[in-house]
Amino acid sequence: MTATDTSEKATSAFKPVVVEDGKVNGKPIIRAWESFSGWYWLATEDTGDGLYFGFVIGSCPEWGYFSADELKSLSPKVWELPPRAIKWFSKTVDW
Repeated sequence: MTATDTSEKATSAFKPVVVEDGKVNGKPIIRAWESFSGWYWLATEDTGDGLYFGFVIGSCPEWGYFSADELKSLSPKVWELPPRAIKWFSKTVDW
């Protein structure tokens, strides 16, 4: 295996995340929050106890769990996007 082969395998594991038409990589966004700092929390699953799973776009984009109550406590620096705005949000994130 050459260094090039290793590099290609490493980069293929981190494919861009595409947010378009109210979906993250094809998963529907059920709730979304935005902040003045440019961070976005895009919920694709509801655990039923105030926690959501989804994609967070911030200084280090990642999939993970986050709390709606915690985001609400950061108001007015963080706010929930209305459902009509979610379908228009689009972004490609390389990570």
